[in-house]
Amino acid sequence: MGDYQTLLTDVSGKVATIWLNRPERRNAFSGELNRELNEAFARFDADDGVRAIVVTGAGRYFSAGADLGGGAGTFAGRSGADAPESLPPAERVEPSRMRTPVIAALNGSAVGLGITLPLGWDMRFAAADAKYGFVFTRRGLVPEAGSSWMLPRLVGVSLAMELLLSGRIFSGAEGAAMGLFSRALPADEVLPAAQELARDVAANTSAVSVAATKALVYGGLGQDRAESRAIEQQVFDWMGSQADAAEGVTAFLEKRAPQWPLSKVKDYPPML
Repeated sequence: MGDYQTLLTDVSGKVATIWLNRPERRNAFSGELNRELNEAFARFDADDGVRAIVVTGAGRYFSAGADLGGGAGTFAGRSGADAPESLPPAERVEPSRMRTPVIAALNGSAVGLGITLPLGWDMRFAAADAKYGFVFTRRGLVPEAGSSWMLPRLVGVSLAMELLLSGRIFSGAEGAAMGLFSRALPADEVLPAAQELARDVAANTSAVSVAATKALVYGGLGQDRAESRAIEQQVFDWMGSQADAAEGVTAFLEKRAPQWPLSKVKDYPPML
């Protein structure tokens, strides 16, 4: 599905799966891969037939980060052609603002952009024995893709400092113990587990409820408690008067699968 040079995509059971497909380069990010992933996110987010997105890597690795084929000048004088910030702002898809949940299925090792980019997605499953690392200080760089903001919120400031300042490598199992990953599994179980969760979301949750909940969580990271609670209540009251709330209660009482009438694309709380 889709005419991509650096991705493979498939949609099954309202779940879109995206494979980073540069296995000969350990799925390192290039400008083309970044553009195509951005395009795929935009397309699937605008499709009511897609309720969840899973991103994984083709082959043994998830992603080796930036493609260092340019040698010593790889990062000179630019934000990085392989980074999300290289796209024009009007074309850039911000995953936290997508109405579709994005699950990272880190089937193998990931460093640099290969680990910072998934921090901006909603859930992360990792291979327990694979190697991960925020290696920027070991390359004479600083973190990117908003990771210096997000990582402390996931694992706490002390652990984030340890990982970011040292740039050390850690296992998927250690990352899960820190709270960086939701689950650490054998490598061949990572993608199936992520797809299983995605199918559960697709089958049992309201698309608009999921989209609104994402917005509340990410918005709350920049709000004080009172402001967050006030907006949450407004959204709760709006959702309670919509057809999905009526269907959710009715389906539960009738002991049947819900048939959600609202569209994640067309229907959305106006206060968000």
